[in-house]
Amino acid sequence: MKWVVLSAGCLFQMILGGIYAWSEFVPLLTAGYGLTTSQCGLIFGATIAVFTCVMIPAGRFMQRHGARLSALVGALLFAAGYLIASLSEGGFIPLFLGLSVVTGAGIGFGYICPLTVCMQWFPDKKGLVTGVSVAGFGAGAMLLSLVAEYLLVTRAMDVMHVFRVVGIGSGLIAACSAMLLREPRHGRSAANLGPADGDTSLPPGLLRSPNFALLCLGMFCGTFAGLLVVGNLKPIALSLGLGNSAATLAISVFALGNALGRIGWGQVHDRIGTRRTIVLSQAFLGLSMLLFVLPSTPPFVFAAVLLTGLGFGGCFVVYASSVVDLFGMRMFPRLYPVCFLWYGLAALIGPPLGGMVADATGSYATSIVMSVVLVLATAPLTWRFFRLPHAASENAAAGEMT
Repeated sequence: MKWVVLSAGCLFQMILGGIYAWSEFVPLLTAGYGLTTSQCGLIFGATIAVFTCVMIPAGRFMQRHGARLSALVGALLFAAGYLIASLSEGGFIPLFLGLSVVTGAGIGFGYICPLTVCMQWFPDKKGLVTGVSVAGFGAGAMLLSLVAEYLLVTRAMDVMHVFRVVGIGSGLIAACSAMLLREPRHGRSAANLGPADGDTSLPPGLLRSPNFALLCLGMFCGTFAGLLVVGNLKPIALSLGLGNSAATLAISVFALGNALGRIGWGQVHDRIGTRRTIVLSQAFLGLSMLLFVLPSTPPFVFAAVLLTGLGFGGCFVVYASSVVDLFGMRMFPRLYPVCFLWYGLAALIGPPLGGMVADATGSYATSIVMSVVLVLATAPLTWRFFRLPHAASENAAAGEMT
């Protein structure tokens, strides 16, 4: 049964992760319905922001009503948002309400469920299962971009009709997957992921500590850069000389890098430690994005897309693992959602800013260079001010800093 649950969880995450294929629709919305690039970026960014904010109350809902019901609510909201968008006739407000608010809330309700249930079924392989599950979310753009390309190009469907098909099809798959998510017998007591007993209050000043501030800064800068790219990826690829099919392929390449990065950077973290991994991941992402401003031959473009996806995907493993290393697993459920909110803030700023700069200058180069500078600037700050805790501090219940 546990393999059925794991498979269902991965499929559920892939459906939710299809949001990363958003840029597939941007050229059609701007050319056919008069939306600006910055409006399209805002729709995508707000979807991520709503997703991150809803995760916190959704976690409480799941604790009270179980993962299956929470995932089912997420699936229904996810589908409803696309159906609302399909009736929008290209209007910005209904698109925003449908995709950003309703679908975003659906992702927030559903995201945590497969992670929780799968770790309960595999208590001795939590790290591996987490990596596989979040990799499914990262790879979801591959699935949706291929489906959308077929419907838009081969079947010549209007983008509003595609939204309807995606809403119905993805909603059914997600709902069926949600029904297969079940906790193992006595799973809540045997594999409780959060602190069941004892004091779980945050030590005074912990959220303002230099180390936690640097983790939040790193999460913001890394996801800001990655979301600016993925939220505008198809128009970026088209502007660099790729054809329509190649630009769609670039979305899948980014998704592949995103998925592999979520697995690979966790292994790097285990080998070289927290501070070195953070600095290395920041330098890797920044230097990878520089390839976008080099001569735009297809190999360079695809290399930039793949490597940027690897760096972006790493953010969701590196900072989660770092929170555990620094403050202990007991504090993780309280601290990581706060760090994760900076991903939501990055989503509100990065994709629309990229579109706004492109609208004003006719190029994405300026916003990409800004992102590179932002990411690379965090690496020396982390190296200089990040304080490694002593072994005793790492295991302390309060997770205090040295």
